Amino acid sequence: MSRALNAIGLGTAVVCALVVVLMSLGLPVSESLGRLFQGSFGSGYAISNTLVKSTPLILTALGVIVAWRAGMYSIGGEGQFIIGGVCGAAIFKFGPQLPTSLLSVLILLMGIVGGALYSFIPGLLAVKRGIQVVISTILLNFIAIQVLGYVVTGPLKDPKSGLPMTSRLPDLAMLQRFDRQSDLHAGIFIAVAILSIVAVAYWLTPWGFRLRLVGDAPRVARANRLPVDSEKLIAMAISGGLCGLAGAIEYVGLAGQLSTGFTQNWGFLAIPVAILANLNPVGVALTAPLFGALFAGSDNLARFTKAGSAVVAIVQAVVVLGYLAVDAVRRNRE
Repeated sequence: MSRALNAIGLGTAVVCALVVVLMSLGLPVSESLGRLFQGSFGSGYAISNTLVKSTPLILTALGVIVAWRAGMYSIGGEGQFIIGGVCGAAIFKFGPQLPTSLLSVLILLMGIVGGALYSFIPGLLAVKRGIQVVISTILLNFIAIQVLGYVVTGPLKDPKSGLPMTSRLPDLAMLQRFDRQSDLHAGIFIAVAILSIVAVAYWLTPWGFRLRLVGDAPRVARANRLPVDSEKLIAMAISGGLCGLAGAIEYVGLAGQLSTGFTQNWGFLAIPVAILANLNPVGVALTAPLFGALFAGSDNLARFTKAGSAVVAIVQAVVVLGYLAVDAVRRNRE
């Protein structure tokens, strides 16, 4: 019952914030809401677009939750997302000659490994040298962007193209698509499966208990002789692996090749999605599709007004600020 009420409350808050933002931008509220709904749920294509945009949000938001719950406030999801895609493209370029079905699996695995290793770096700097994760992960995002720019103009560049991009994956190596008229691919099922696994592990396994204890009460964890530093490093690696998997899925499921436009800020956009889920993996099942729908709807709204593309970012900011304000009041009363 409480979860249902929370879901209703979140949905109501988003709708109210959306109305306020539309009015502030001088857009006709009823017409704009109609266009948003039409772009997110108004047709089979719209629903597919919503699911496609929800896929990277689910995985990157889970990555944020795992790291933050361990007290490692990583802002590096975007960099790990990029590195996951780069590792996938590198496997296609330099890896062993494999059947296309196995190639896609290897790309996904290398995306996980690449993201995990890239996230392990700031984790190690934090536990060994005391360098704040927030700062190191932000800086590593910029390094990842430069790495992307380098590889698409250098070692991974398609020799047959004059543009800065990698060779295109064969169609048979891409994740299965269900409709030629839309971009919906099998990555959504991978994301949902990972969401279920993380949620079960978070709430029902000793690892999940240790993760919450290390983040909420590190002194208690140390008093009970838990290896706090090791748990933090494991959390960072898992977090990076999830974000790297999101990047690999975007590469092998949707893009098919890398360019400087591969970065779509999914790692940053996942932060409010995770916060509104109350840093609970189960909550991501609501918040990620909700904002996926807003992104899909805003694409439709942007066709009719230049302000349409800014709506989602403003709504996210308003809802998160409202959530934090309400949470602060609740904590003060307690």
